[in-house]
Amino acid sequence: MNTLDLAPHEFDAHLHFAENDLGPWFGADALVKDADGSRSAEFTHAGEQWVARLSYRDEGGLLPPTGGVTDGGTSVEHETIREFQFKIARHPDEDPVGKQDFTAHMSPRWGGLHAENSDGEVVEIPVPPTLQNDGVDLRIQGSNIEFTRYLDLFQTAARVLGFSARYFQKPEHTSNVMDAEKYARLHRDSSGPVHARDGPIASMAHLLEDDRTGYRKLVQNDNDEHGNNVQGYYHTATLDAERLGEAFPGHQYPKEVKHYYAREAATLDASEALAHPKVGASLQHSLLGREQTVRYENLVALERELDQTVLSVLSDAGLDVSPGDMGRSPYVEMDAYWTPSTSERGPDPIQLDLTRIRQEQESVVVRHLTDGLSPVQWESLSTLVADGGEVSPQDLADANDRHVGSVRRALRSMEELVSRKYGEVGLRSDYVAEMVHDAVQDAREATRTAVETSAKAIEAAERGASDAMAEWVAWCNRHGVDIRNRADALEIDLGEFDGVTWSYNGMPTTVSHRLKTAFEKWEAAGQDPERFRQAVVKFRANGVEGKRRAWKALR
Repeated sequence: MNTLDLAPHEFDAHLHFAENDLGPWFGADALVKDADGSRSAEFTHAGEQWVARLSYRDEGGLLPPTGGVTDGGTSVEHETIREFQFKIARHPDEDPVGKQDFTAHMSPRWGGLHAENSDGEVVEIPVPPTLQNDGVDLRIQGSNIEFTRYLDLFQTAARVLGFSARYFQKPEHTSNVMDAEKYARLHRDSSGPVHARDGPIASMAHLLEDDRTGYRKLVQNDNDEHGNNVQGYYHTATLDAERLGEAFPGHQYPKEVKHYYAREAATLDASEALAHPKVGASLQHSLLGREQTVRYENLVALERELDQTVLSVLSDAGLDVSPGDMGRSPYVEMDAYWTPSTSERGPDPIQLDLTRIRQEQESVVVRHLTDGLSPVQWESLSTLVADGGEVSPQDLADANDRHVGSVRRALRSMEELVSRKYGEVGLRSDYVAEMVHDAVQDAREATRTAVETSAKAIEAAERGASDAMAEWVAWCNRHGVDIRNRADALEIDLGEFDGVTWSYNGMPTTVSHRLKTAFEKWEAAGQDPERFRQAVVKFRANGVEGKRRAWKALR
């Protein structure tokens, strides 16, 4: 199907070139010297006007090779090893905003390269294996340009600036990507479901995490730098590859998923693009393992992952990622660098199974609690909930005056709730931890609740009520359901619910489930089903008051 084409934002990559040894570096030195310090040119690329400038870059302290000859055998007679900077930008006549541009910092590389830092200390510069026998590193940093255009634009700019056409033809396989982001800009009155408390960003952060392993970071900031309240100002979920793999099977790269506004958004009119937020996904290179990297040759695969992540988040928030009429879509059309459109180029969004993951974790907790836990299991769970550090089976045993063997047996029987490795124990996920915490707290009230429930059920039975009616009364007390008879209609207060997701009928799934159970028990007790259907249902979900007619939720 046709899906939304996303916009490129930040990009950062190291491109390595060794096919001409240090030739490009010598060429840059000669061109800049001949032009008295800098050289400029204009060119056309894909029907667009661009400008390019080559100049010296502030010295980075690189030192000449020992003996004036590199390990690759190249003679370098320069006493000062300069570095060079290309500035390539869209012509100001075509880019009045001035943010569609990039820099390319060129540095020579050879085996055994050293530099002197500001403290006078001499350090060795890491050099990739493909440049050990001489070459150049080209660091490209830019924004608002299609990722695959950077190399083409640079090659064209280099030629018009005077470089040999044979330079910069094929990046070495060690070339790598440090940062890349894709985004869509949403109307501010449409983006709420993305950053909502039960939206996809928050849900990903809460669910896709082992309690003690991996990386997960959630930021929810609704105030800008001036203290203005901007709902959804900066909401992000940063997850490592393992965590993301739970929601995006086959994805390899860690990412940050974000909903964010420009700094000045609070002061802007809705007619301006920057008054509206972006929803994006960016590579998180810092979360890669020490031996891992994102190869430039895998750029297309990376971009596909970013596209799919953003589209999936938008879709999960209920936004149309295949709009037929852009004029009525939730996407902003006045963005300087993006015009919403659809095509077959982009990947189909993945249906985020965050609800499935949440329900699976709920069922695991409920099953264990329903089946009954031994005292040792309860004690272990209580300790894990209360202790945020590293906990071993021996720690659990010591904390609760138990034999460590008993604790290990208890943990083995709860492997769906807890994870165990390397002598450490943790709850399976942040969401499981929340549910277990609530269960542990509720357990302390269990005896009192059971006594009150039993007493009311007995009282109902003594009044001559049926067993079904006694069960109805007991169920209401056990779940905190309050029934009030009004002159016009029954009022049913289902109580409070946290960490819920919303279903198609406008009520959280857990609320709907409780209401349907209540209706079944009401009917079984011989009460008027139509009176129940016309009842006003009240509830509090994630701290928000809700009210609906029962028949709308029961249909």
